[in-house]
Amino acid sequence: MGEQGVNRPERGVIRPGKATKGPGEESAGPAGESAPKPAAKRAGRKPESHLAMVRRARRINRELAELYPYAHPELDFRNPFELLVATVLSAQTTDLRVNQTTPALFAAYPTPEDMAAAVPEELEEIIRPTGFFRAKAKSLIGLSAVLRDEFGGEVPGRLADLVTLPGVGRKTANVVLGNAFGVPGITVDTHFGRLVRRWKWTEQEDPEKVEAEICAIFPRSEWTMLSHRVIFHGRRICHARKPACGACPIAPLCPAYGEGETDPEKARKLLKYEMGGRPGQRLSPPADYPGRPAQAPGAG
Repeated sequence: MGEQGVNRPERGVIRPGKATKGPGEESAGPAGESAPKPAAKRAGRKPESHLAMVRRARRINRELAELYPYAHPELDFRNPFELLVATVLSAQTTDLRVNQTTPALFAAYPTPEDMAAAVPEELEEIIRPTGFFRAKAKSLIGLSAVLRDEFGGEVPGRLADLVTLPGVGRKTANVVLGNAFGVPGITVDTHFGRLVRRWKWTEQEDPEKVEAEICAIFPRSEWTMLSHRVIFHGRRICHARKPACGACPIAPLCPAYGEGETDPEKARKLLKYEMGGRPGQRLSPPADYPGRPAQAPGAG
């Protein structure tokens, strides 16, 4: 891996709008030329129809697939149990912090049986860096006990079963199903919800309603990878407070263009992780990840 692939994603950043230009649309163009207009204004005076929105949404997904061909879950895991535990720990903290915490956690408690028998205070001390450690420890011990007692020590591969586990909701269940079992699902985290509302794919705030409306737009086979791509984009370019609009390849398709920095050079400085030439969140990323792996605590 190393740094040799860091510039790969910049291909799309340097040339925003490369594959998004359609009839009557304007490309972003190089610095100094006219910036892309918001999709809603380019489309004309009348409101965008549902069909037009669906077509635009699917084009955005295709663009994201080209920009992030290496999109993946950003939690380190080796089996369904590790992914389940890491996802529970990821609430209200970064994936990087979880990845820095789980090696010691799984060394101490490698199986549901081990974690179910954990001394709460000892488990809490290990996961303390992830925040809300008492509540999370209670959930981890509880879900591990249920896995041990009701599922033979195995993580179930059905949504209906997963959501019965302490601390596990639909978001966590869909992460596990999509990435450990290959069962398609939409993961509605804060990044996903923010972007799909920015892009006018939905106006819903409730995660389950967001999930239902987005599922209706895309084929089931796309759900898991769509989730990764949208979350990647939210973490790297389309930030909550200051989106890097001027460095965004899908700017010509975005109704919210202009909410963030539109100057290409200034926007490029806002890019994060491999898009900005910096490490990602995983200590052990997939082989095709173009950036540098994150460092373990105390490394370097």
